[in-house]
Amino acid sequence: MLSYITDNLDLWAEGALNTVSLTILSFIIGFFVAVPIGMARVKTGSWISWVANGYITLIRGTPLLVQIFLLYYGSGQFSRELRQIDLWWLFRDAYYCGLMALVLNTAAYQAEILRGAIQAIPKGLREAGIALGLRRFKVYRKIILPIAVARMLPAMGNELVLLLKASALVSIITVLDVMGQARYLFSQTLDLSVYYIAALIYLSVVLIIEAVWRKLEARNAWLSL
Repeated sequence: MLSYITDNLDLWAEGALNTVSLTILSFIIGFFVAVPIGMARVKTGSWISWVANGYITLIRGTPLLVQIFLLYYGSGQFSRELRQIDLWWLFRDAYYCGLMALVLNTAAYQAEILRGAIQAIPKGLREAGIALGLRRFKVYRKIILPIAVARMLPAMGNELVLLLKASALVSIITVLDVMGQARYLFSQTLDLSVYYIAALIYLSVVLIIEAVWRKLEARNAWLSL
């Protein structure tokens, strides 16, 4: 098994880079997409809350693999329209389609985590901010969101690990991430050892994420009190 690592080190390095970049980029972009959606979910009864809830229900209720296929293969049906608005370069690339699918997927889950964190914050903090003369936007930006993000950290760490493992699905659309390289090497060698190597790479990245996240949680623990 060691020979499969040393002889194909460049392939594994490329795969690991693609996996990590897909995971980190989709997680960060997904967070910024999730913030307005999560805040919209808090406003129960409004039309924007219904829209946000519909988006979350759709994404969480359908498999990620289906979402990846719809973006990658479905966008081909609109290639003419996408060329006209100069976006075909984005949708014809498997990496970018995989990234978009992961962003849309994790944004729905992060939005629900954020909604729960915001609703768990005592109303007295909002009232105190307003009493100090802060506008509602500043109350959210300076008081509510920092506390909510700190309380989200344990759940967000789990979401990041799940997102890393879910990213393996993009290999189905020819993205050469860790799983994509394993599939390629298996097609050349028919040796299951390549999947053991892929599993070890994923496990190593997960352990690194958990170590970093524990330090981040400890650093911000006082905000979640």
